[in-house]
Amino acid sequence: MKRLIMATILLCTCFSGPAKSKEAGPEWLSSSISKVTVYSDRASVTRTTSVKLSSDEVVYGFKKLPGWVDDGSVRVTLSPSGAGRIVDVRVKRDYLARATDEEYRKAADAVQEIADKLDELEDEERVLNAQAKQIEEIRVFSMESIPRESAVRDINVESYGKVVNFVTGSLRATAKARRNIDRKRRDLGPELAARQRRLDELQSLTQLEETTVLVTLAGTGAGQGVLELKYMLPGATWEPAHELRAQGRNPNSAEVTSYAVVTQTSGEDWENVDISFSSQSSTEAIRIPELEALTLGDTHVTSRTVRKRQSSFSRAQAAFEGQNRMWNKVQQKKSNYSNWQEMYESNIDILQVTQSKTVEIFKRLQTRGTTAHFLGKGKQTIRGDGHSVRVHIGRTELAARQKIVAAPEQSLNAVRTLQMSNSGSQPFLPGGVALYHDGTFLGMTEVDFIAEGEDFSLFLGVADQIKLSRVLDKKHSSLVRGKRTRMQVAFTVAVENLSDEEISLELADRIPVSENKEIRVDRVKISPKGKPDARGLLHWSLTLPAKGKKSYGIGYRIEYPPMLVLEMERTRKHKQAARRAMPGAPPQAAPAYDFDGDEAISEQIMSLEEAM
Repeated sequence: MKRLIMATILLCTCFSGPAKSKEAGPEWLSSSISKVTVYSDRASVTRTTSVKLSSDEVVYGFKKLPGWVDDGSVRVTLSPSGAGRIVDVRVKRDYLARATDEEYRKAADAVQEIADKLDELEDEERVLNAQAKQIEEIRVFSMESIPRESAVRDINVESYGKVVNFVTGSLRATAKARRNIDRKRRDLGPELAARQRRLDELQSLTQLEETTVLVTLAGTGAGQGVLELKYMLPGATWEPAHELRAQGRNPNSAEVTSYAVVTQTSGEDWENVDISFSSQSSTEAIRIPELEALTLGDTHVTSRTVRKRQSSFSRAQAAFEGQNRMWNKVQQKKSNYSNWQEMYESNIDILQVTQSKTVEIFKRLQTRGTTAHFLGKGKQTIRGDGHSVRVHIGRTELAARQKIVAAPEQSLNAVRTLQMSNSGSQPFLPGGVALYHDGTFLGMTEVDFIAEGEDFSLFLGVADQIKLSRVLDKKHSSLVRGKRTRMQVAFTVAVENLSDEEISLELADRIPVSENKEIRVDRVKISPKGKPDARGLLHWSLTLPAKGKKSYGIGYRIEYPPMLVLEMERTRKHKQAARRAMPGAPPQAAPAYDFDGDEAISEQIMSLEEAM
């Protein structure tokens, strides 16, 4: 029996430690954001803080994080690695306020206090209304009794005057009391509205979540360590932007500067952080490219695809969309920016448009197996109100060669371009390029993805000294309709140098190329003699002397079904109607011909018929 009692005491003693630890609660950490990586639709945030370590297990807590932290992305590391081990990591959420909180009860009581005063005024007003009704009845009774009393006896003027004074005095007192009630009601109105706004705000906080991360550490002994918390959350995006600067009349080099334009409403300000940018999808599984056997005729073959990692990010995105505006309203009171909410509302729409565009751009990059990562130059501060910040991510000097190109079918302006090769250490991502020549802003253009070592060219200005023309030679053009329509067309292209100096340029034109068996292109004639490439493109390198001029002739015949133009128009209308059709509407009849694969040449035929 004695042994059993001792065992019970020991068992109670063993469990007393953890019970006290739970009551003590976690040791709350004061952390700061040190690093951020921005993706097209989210950000990876790293917080760091120092901790005191002991050989006992201690629970540390990161609190007041936004409620849309992605649970599945939470990672915790301790350094130095030998300082201890991470026993457990838990993510929990709580509401910023509860209906049982003292502050909430005080706000509700404050609203009820004003409501009670208004009820008192309403009761008093009802009493005054009843009193006024009684006085009115006395006045009417007095007026009706005067004729009867004057017929039987003399009316006592003094007595009647007392009645009149009583009625008029009572009416004045009632009117004054009503004015006092109205004044008190007006005075209480603004106070009630202010208290109600405060209560509504606290009530909304009962639906607004904050995230807490609890980390249990066991140190190898007493000492110091650095705890790093990493998590992802929505509300951030970035897009690439570039600047090209060239100097001189005939530049042989150009400076290209690249920026990341970052916007975020993640619920946290990023102050003095190391920032990086990635075009990689944060949810796409990374695999080695691998081909499988392609078996013709085997209906049981299944293809392996790269699967997207199913994560808790969808929950985080939904929480962000539902709570972000209220969270920012709360943050407004903590910030030094008086117009926080105004800036947020004006910037959030821009962020969403930019994010949609960037997601699509980076998705296209991934189809060619390409991702890129960039480090921002220096420490950055980016507020959480959606204000865009340009972060410098690269600068390189590239060898350049000026070249004049002309495509009269597309434009009657010849343009000067800079031919370059990306000899830098990083690729150029798709984005807008601001062009500067000799310090003058020329305008904006766009670039596609340019890998390291890849050649590319950019617009430098209009070559005003070149005059271009491209006209239909109707004398040598004809249109013959029959079982099949035969259109013979001839164009004359002229290039003239208006300057007093010799000029070299590249001239381009094209011959239609059909990939539809219903449309045939033949009898191609090029003068001076030339041969289009497989895409039907023609290129001439020519040098024009001062005031010199050259002409080129291009001719070909197109043979096609007579109904092609009509069917092309019907196809266009069919697609427009399909886009406008409501769900459940009966489908429209499909066109007899499907020229989807040859819309360009079909449109060209329609234009040529109109010009003939």
